[in-house]
Amino acid sequence: MKSATCIVGIGVLAFAGMLAGAAQAADTSFATIERGRNLVNAGDCVACHTQKDGGRSFAGGRAIETPFGIIYSPNITPDPETGIGAWSDEDFYRALHEGRRPDGTRLYPAFPYPYFTKMTRDDVMAIRAYLNTLPAVKNRRREAALTWPLNHRTVMRGWDWMFFKPGAFKPDPNKSAEWNRGAYLVQGAGHCGACHTPKNALGGDKTDQALQGGAVQNWFAPKIAGNMRDGTGAWSVDDIVEYLKTGRNKHSGTAGLMAEVVQDSTSKLPDTDLKAIATYIKDVDGGPNPPPPPEREKSDPKTVAGAAIFADSCSACHAPDGKGVPHMFPPLEHNANVQQRDPTTVIRVILQGAQTAATDAKPTPFAMPAFNWKLKDDQIAAVATYVRNAWGNHAPPVDPGQVRDMRQKLKKDRAGGGS
Repeated sequence: MKSATCIVGIGVLAFAGMLAGAAQAADTSFATIERGRNLVNAGDCVACHTQKDGGRSFAGGRAIETPFGIIYSPNITPDPETGIGAWSDEDFYRALHEGRRPDGTRLYPAFPYPYFTKMTRDDVMAIRAYLNTLPAVKNRRREAALTWPLNHRTVMRGWDWMFFKPGAFKPDPNKSAEWNRGAYLVQGAGHCGACHTPKNALGGDKTDQALQGGAVQNWFAPKIAGNMRDGTGAWSVDDIVEYLKTGRNKHSGTAGLMAEVVQDSTSKLPDTDLKAIATYIKDVDGGPNPPPPPEREKSDPKTVAGAAIFADSCSACHAPDGKGVPHMFPPLEHNANVQQRDPTTVIRVILQGAQTAATDAKPTPFAMPAFNWKLKDDQIAAVATYVRNAWGNHAPPVDPGQVRDMRQKLKKDRAGGGS
């Protein structure tokens, strides 16, 4: 009888444990769901998991461009057939923390699990609780179209071994709570380095150059470390908060992918989180400023041509002295975006034009017109080189071939519908 009693007792304890585990997994309190909503906003999940041009929010299907082909984002609504409704909490945690599907196959790092792994389990479960409140949408995504051998997920075993280190964020005891909150958001849910950190040939982060700027989807995400010339060294904490909240400040305005981030993500975060992010970013060492390229003679034909084009096509908004109209038309003088080592964004904005984010704080966006119809490749190269080296700016010159390549990429994107 003793052994039978023990067995019954063990069964009761096990059942009680199952109930306790279920209660913990099913935490649907308002506070938990609200924390999950805030983290989903911090991660800008809606941007990648919503198809452009009328797609249902979080239902997936957006084409994500990578150097190795196209990946289509999955449906993360609670639909049990095509979404994550049939996933267990452990399945969901393992996807964010280990980069694996419920069946154990490996995810591609276009889903930024190398960053999400830093989130605590409680925060991951809060995200899960929020996603469970969304309407279930049936939407089956297309399979990825990647080059060989990356079209075989087994290859990701080697990639993870080389570039992925799972583990939650560990606070730095020598830093303030605000700094640690900012580091947790930037390194974790916000996954800022996914765009702003340069990548190696296999798509892994160059961790020794964190937040030093990186190429992404035919843009160049600028350096956001603390250099004065091409980083955020001249920006105050309040400047960074204003930029993330409104999409513009006295130094710059958002465009392209960053406009999406501000509109869908950072503008919706509490001011305390924005200040924490800014506090952390201001403390990131940008290393020494790169040496400026040799100054171009004012009589140089390309400089003369660039100055003339600027006076004719740009000075009305950006002012002859490059000071612009802060909060409206960004100043080009001492502009960090303009002085990035990679001119991709400058070229693209001149060719395609740009529009700032529309946010609750600043609902009316400002736009720059496209000049692809008006200026030839050598003219765009000349004016880009001019603004990158006028008024005390210093950056490498732009070659007409770079403009031609970008023009062709944008034409291809338009033909294919873009991402």
